[in-house]
Amino acid sequence: MTDPVAARLDAAQEVAAEAGRLALDFFARRESLAIEAKASPQDIVSRADREVETLIRDRLAAAFPEDGFLGEEHGAQEGSSGFTWVIDPIDGTSPFLAGLPHWCVVLALVRDGETVAGVIEHPLAQETFTARRGHGAHLNGQRLTAGPDLRISNCNVALGASHRTSPDFASALVRELMRRGGIFYRNGSGAIMLASVAAGRLGGYYEPHMHPWDCLAALLMVEEAGGRSAPFPKCPGGGMVLVAAPNVWDELQAVVKAAEGQAV
Repeated sequence: MTDPVAARLDAAQEVAAEAGRLALDFFARRESLAIEAKASPQDIVSRADREVETLIRDRLAAAFPEDGFLGEEHGAQEGSSGFTWVIDPIDGTSPFLAGLPHWCVVLALVRDGETVAGVIEHPLAQETFTARRGHGAHLNGQRLTAGPDLRISNCNVALGASHRTSPDFASALVRELMRRGGIFYRNGSGAIMLASVAAGRLGGYYEPHMHPWDCLAALLMVEEAGGRSAPFPKCPGGGMVLVAAPNVWDELQAVVKAAEGQAV
């Protein structure tokens, strides 16, 4: 009997690759796209986001008609199978529209509230990150391990922020990280930065608030790669994200706690 998660993960990889090709086509002609602001002038969307999400939904609904959906651009659609697809068609819309390479297609598969599989397609890097609960995380088929030798003092730590983040808190995070010998990193795509922790490229990632479509797939990747992560709320509204390699975890938690005290 076919494993329903394995079958969906196989399909998700094919759909993410097709969605990545469509996104690349829009990227090549991004100057013609009309840009709209959502919650702030830094929170933007274009036709590319909407059409890529539509493609993903159409392909997956055709293959698994009883599954539900939660997407950044087209909202929620209930299903009856117990499975829900959580979609960010272009994570990193701002870099995408600016002509920068740090954007990706993100698909997470949730079953009864638990993330069981995920795919992150990074077309410009020709990289596909995948994870399946209990079966590890992979990059282009190679098993991932969160950096066992990383410490705050010898790695890059990514910090995320948005219009929801206090400038005082963001600056306190950077100051505290650097006081402890760390270096901060940011590229505009939370999903890529989180997946980079799973790959051992970054020592950790912290953001005060993320939506589920931004992070669920990569949180599973970090967990399956042996990294550590704080619990993420099981609700559409999202919440705080904190992940790290094993020997960065305690130090990064201390950075966040100290910054919270300074920003009060």
